[in-house]
Amino acid sequence: MAAGTVVSRATGLIRTVLQAAALGTGLLATTYNTANTVPTSLYTLLIGGALNAVLVPQLVRARATHPDGGRAYEQRLVTLVLTVLGVGTALAVWAAPQIVSVYVRDTPDTHQSFALTVVFARFLLPQIFFYGVFAIVGQVLNAREKFGAMMWTPVLNNAVLIGMFAAYLGLMGAPGGVGDITAGQVRLLGIGTTAGIAVQALALVPFARAAGFRFRPRFDWRGTGLGSGIHAAKWTLLFVLANQVSLTVVTNFANSADQELPDASVGYTAYTYAQTIWMLPQSIVTVSLVTALLPRMSRAVAEGRIGDLRADLSRALRVSGVVIVPAGFLFVALGPQLAALLFAHGAADPEPLGQMLQAFGLGLIPFSAQYLLLRGFYAFEDTRTPFLMACWIAAVNIALATVCQVVLPVRWAVTGMAGAYALSYLAGLTLTARLLRRKVGGRLDDGALRRSYAKLLCAAGLAAALGWAAAHACAASTDPGTWSTALALVAGTVTMALAYLGLARLLRVSELRRLPGLR
Repeated sequence: MAAGTVVSRATGLIRTVLQAAALGTGLLATTYNTANTVPTSLYTLLIGGALNAVLVPQLVRARATHPDGGRAYEQRLVTLVLTVLGVGTALAVWAAPQIVSVYVRDTPDTHQSFALTVVFARFLLPQIFFYGVFAIVGQVLNAREKFGAMMWTPVLNNAVLIGMFAAYLGLMGAPGGVGDITAGQVRLLGIGTTAGIAVQALALVPFARAAGFRFRPRFDWRGTGLGSGIHAAKWTLLFVLANQVSLTVVTNFANSADQELPDASVGYTAYTYAQTIWMLPQSIVTVSLVTALLPRMSRAVAEGRIGDLRADLSRALRVSGVVIVPAGFLFVALGPQLAALLFAHGAADPEPLGQMLQAFGLGLIPFSAQYLLLRGFYAFEDTRTPFLMACWIAAVNIALATVCQVVLPVRWAVTGMAGAYALSYLAGLTLTARLLRRKVGGRLDDGALRRSYAKLLCAAGLAAALGWAAAHACAASTDPGTWSTALALVAGTVTMALAYLGLARLLRVSELRRLPGLR
């Protein structure tokens, strides 16, 4: 599972770099990326949130308690999911212009990019169905304790997209702007992107068959427990909706920046790429810890061992912080060099992206901690409080993003929004920690968490300053270019890593020894 996650993220990064080389980070790339955001958003709203939070746990219970091992319930659930997704996908393709208008305004000045986004959306919206197939078949496998396939098949999607963007660059060349892209190029991007998701989804089917799953449509849904499961998912659906509202507002603001400065790489695409890089440590470290801990925390709550729950959360925060804290400082210190090395190719301008990465930077720490603390509420089967926290974070993010849109120059507005996103999670973490303290009847520990983070912040901050100095000294002593940027990044990263490890050892950060896992 861990290897699959790492390989998936690595190939995903290669795909993103090739995509930036092919489409740049300006308005043209934004038409494609905005259209590609719509299927994931609609899938999550349609059924994705409910599927993961409520319906799948019920599937696991059905396998354990039903006389037939849950087979009938499984067939009904898969039939229901595929039916909802099939109808929803067809309606979404039909209503593509109206859906795109939520993210991009159609005015005389923006009509060309709006129309191209709609065309891309019609090709990409069928992904909704395949996202659902991937999720439901993957969870059928997870219910049978077959976890590996779902971690590895996203690599197939990345491989398809890497091949598609490579072909795009090799055979067709990169167009300069929205008006330069041809119908053939649009078809290649649209069909290829959807084909990648389809391959990812359908590749799970043989594994499901090998695990004993046989699909037979069953529409006898009444009186089988599916209705109560969907009703129980209401807070999760509202949680997703709150996040989508915030995403929609920021997407509109960022798209308007691309419209005003179409070749400056200061809008939605740069924001998306920076956020993707920024979230990599969270995706690999924190998510892995949560996967291991959530079943244990749920059992602790069910057995009344609240002290064990507090200890697990404290330990997870401290162990993940060993990586998350220096990663946040790394983005602040070396974000421009990292962006220049990855995205200074083709039509991409890496400078604004690097500055957005710096603005996101330290927000990785509260973002990761918030993700972990919310799992404390899920262990109590409390989905209402996470919804309220999502509303609070979304409100803060929207308010700060609006200030950035109104006050800052277009060149800096979306960079400000990256900082606003980070601050919104700091506000969310503050309130979440207070509510969780009430839920578990006290602090997570006797102060070990605060002491650990004080040491980590001190070590990472000093190490980041040394890494920044080493990178700039290296860049100043070499001629400008890709090799100079690479050498500066390596010098800064190595210096920061060695300084961080030395300072952490000097400060006696005991969690360094426990990083490989929780014991």
